[in-house]
Parts: sequence; C-alpha cells; structure tokens
Amino acid sequence: MTVRKAGKAGKVWLVAGGVLGTCLGFVALLVVGTYSAAAGLIGGAGDAKNGTVGLAKGAVPAAYQGLVQKWGNLCPAINPALLAAQLYQESGWNPRVVSPANAMGIAQFIPGTWAGHGIDGDKDGDRDVWDPADAIPSAASYDCELAGYVKDVPGDATNNMLAAYNAGAYRVIKSGGVPRISETQNYVRIIRSLEKSFARPLGRVEPSRQAAGAINFAQQKLGTPYLWGGTGTAAQNGRFDCSGLTQAAYRTVGVELPRVANDQYNAGPHPSRAELLPGDLVFFSDDLTNSRAIRHVGIYVGGGYMIDAPRTGAVIRFTKMDTPDYFGATRVTKEGASALPTHLPQS
Repeated sequence: MTVRKAGKAGKVWLVAGGVLGTCLGFVALLVVGTYSAAAGLIGGAGDAKNGTVGLAKGAVPAAYQGLVQKWGNLCPAINPALLAAQLYQESGWNPRVVSPANAMGIAQFIPGTWAGHGIDGDKDGDRDVWDPADAIPSAASYDCELAGYVKDVPGDATNNMLAAYNAGAYRVIKSGGVPRISETQNYVRIIRSLEKSFARPLGRVEPSRQAAGAINFAQQKLGTPYLWGGTGTAAQNGRFDCSGLTQAAYRTVGVELPRVANDQYNAGPHPSRAELLPGDLVFFSDDLTNSRAIRHVGIYVGGGYMIDAPRTGAVIRFTKMDTPDYFGATRVTKEGASALPTHLPQS
C-alpha cells in the first residue's frame, strides 16, 4: 500500500515508441510462451519432508530469524517455517501486542500458560513474556511438550500438536486426532498453509493456475492514474495504489489477497529470481532482510518486466523489476491467500 520511491525520470515501455496495443500483444506472447514452457514443472516441486526446512529469504524479520531457525528444530513435530507461521499468525511479529483475551507478546501467551510453560530462553535469569528471546523459545518448547502429550494419537503428529495448542491435549486424545471443532480445524489448516510461505522451497514451485487472469486484469488498467489507498472503487474513479491493484487483479480469479503489500508476500511460496513466471507478485523494500518492511508490489509479466501502480502523479505502467530494492517474489495460491490472518492483534 505504500509508495515505491520514484526511479529515473522517463517512461519505460516494452517496445520503443510506447504503443500500448503492441505492449499488450507482447505481454500475451510472454505469458503464452512462458506457460507452455512451464507446463512440465507442474508436480515438480521439492518435498520439504525429504530435506532440512529452511526459512524463505526475509520472511522472518532479521531480529528473530536466528531464534526461529534454532528453536524451530527443537523437536520433530515442528520446524522453523512452522514456528514462523505460528508467530506470524499470533502477533504479526509485534513483540508488544496484547490481544482482547490478554494474550501477550510475540507468541501470545496468556498469563496462566506463561506461568506454567514460559522458559528463560536467553539464560539471563528471568522469564519475560515481552522478550522475544524468551517468548520464541517458550513457544517452541510448549509446542514440543504438547507433541509429547499426543504422540500416541493416530494421524499427523504435527497436526495433532497444533490442535492440542488450540483445543487442549485432552480433546485431541479423546477425539483420536484433530477434534471436529471448526476453530481448531481452521487453526491447523491455516498454520500448515502458512508454513509453505515461510519455508525456503527445495525445488521448483508449481505454476499458478490463476496468473493469466490476474495479468489480464492488470493490463486493462494500464494508463490509469495512481491513487494512494486506491482499491478501484467507483468513488475512486477506478484508481489504485500498488497493493490495491494486485489485490483487485487476483480477486477477479477468485483469490482474496490481504490489503497491504507486506502481507501479500505471505500468500504462497517464494520462487527465486531465475524461476519467476508471469503472474508472480514481485516485492520491493528498503530493508532486504525483513518482509514486514516491504513497501511496493507489482505483477511480473515476463522478460524482466512487471505491471505496477508506482506513485502519486504516475499511472499504472509496464516497468523493469530488476532494481536494487528488489526483495523477492511470491507465487500466489488460493490456499496460501485464504490462510492469511485478516485481523492481527493490535498493540
């Protein structure tokens, strides 16, 4: 939703002369050609179970990455990406947040649970729920403790552990697995889906099936003036800001993205620069170690170009995406987008 800093002055077009119809035709060829070549990639993604789970670049803020990587390997039922997904859902990486239920800190412990399960993760002599160096290790330790309680329950051990975190170990044991409680089932589904966004891909990421439709929408908006906070409503004369454009584009193909760019980054796995395909969202930031600092997003169209809504005074355009502030990319999935929290606790 924030504005990307202006680059060098001058229009950037895919074809000399800037003829819009020619540009659209060129993008169509890029999309068709890229998808023809990518057809063989479907089903070729790596399986995280066959290798060590690492964290996607910048997905965890640099201040917490070491803690998440270390403590996410505490027991077999968790991994760094799963722990990151829990923390993101609970607090959005805000170490000072308090929920309406009085859950506190980056890991959202209620006082009674913290009293019984909080640990001194940094060995400084205290257990401080507000200190991520204690709260993150405590979250991992509590997860592993719960995993031990439900270790003999049939089904996926990690799903059962997450269900125990939400509904209590007794209910999981009594139900013989994840209880048929909608809140608990959604909790497990959301965390397991978000886990894929925080994990570093071990192989090729499956092409998006909605990408062409999203690009088609964005193409139709070329030349539309930028509007800070714009989401394309009639009252706004159909104008957008950067994340409003990407949200609207994917909405037309049945995928509901969050409103702001730094949350959109978590809507799917993260292909490398060399693996980009049309329809991938591409992100930009002044801090290349922290996805929460992302301030701009565009839709990749191939050939090193994207469509974006750049800044006040400009219009939706084609432009090069390879700039020093390039952060990374997300291959949007419906499952990934639907797992994102709609309301994180506020401080």
